[in-house]
Amino acid sequence: MKSPFIAVSKSEFILYLREPSAFFFTLVFPLLMMLLFASMWGNDPFPGEEYGYVDFSVPAFMGLVMATSFIMSLTTSMAAYREKGVLKRFRAAPATPSSILIGQLSAVFAITVAGVILLLIAGIVFYDLRFLGNFFEFVFAFLLSAGSIAALGFIPASLAPTARSGVVIANIMYFPMLFLSGAALPWFMLPDLMKKISLVFPLTHAIKLMQGVWLGGHFWDYPVHLAVLTGFVFAGLFVSVRYFRWE
Repeated sequence: MKSPFIAVSKSEFILYLREPSAFFFTLVFPLLMMLLFASMWGNDPFPGEEYGYVDFSVPAFMGLVMATSFIMSLTTSMAAYREKGVLKRFRAAPATPSSILIGQLSAVFAITVAGVILLLIAGIVFYDLRFLGNFFEFVFAFLLSAGSIAALGFIPASLAPTARSGVVIANIMYFPMLFLSGAALPWFMLPDLMKKISLVFPLTHAIKLMQGVWLGGHFWDYPVHLAVLTGFVFAGLFVSVRYFRWE
């Protein structure tokens, strides 16, 4: 018998690919952003460094893919299902909140990986993308970062009663992170006050962790980022499973 979360994952992945706006903003928009800024700044190494703008920014655009997937798409789709009674029908099936959430996560994570692969291909083909870190450490940093953003997105996804409220909540969460975390513009360009405010967002810590490891650092060099991201993972999952609303 097929497990509930596998069935949910498969159906959600297919539905996601059929949604033009979700497809564009997750897979195409981050790629266009990277190509736009790279066309202005190129990827020649910075003075005294081994990396250039694209090398530095690819992890940030990975964070943009994560935020779009796990905040915008997950929150709005789950809220729409709740409003339409889809989740209520799930409740009649042998499905638990955790299986529903894991199924949703698996589908959105697959889309996220696809978006990241597109960024990597474009960076390698057009800008001779450089990777200076340890592959396995970066994979760990990527998974932890994705998990923290997903856990944050699970909270409103579990509670938002209607599609409209889901969109509002997702926008409130998404756009401050987009502009303050370093996903759209380099974090070091922000005023000092904005830098301090940005530290409340897990996406800021995710991008800084991934950038550090990508450019040759080790994940244990970033204990604060690791602690914040891990905390968001556990807090988000606890709230989501504990307070998940079927209707």
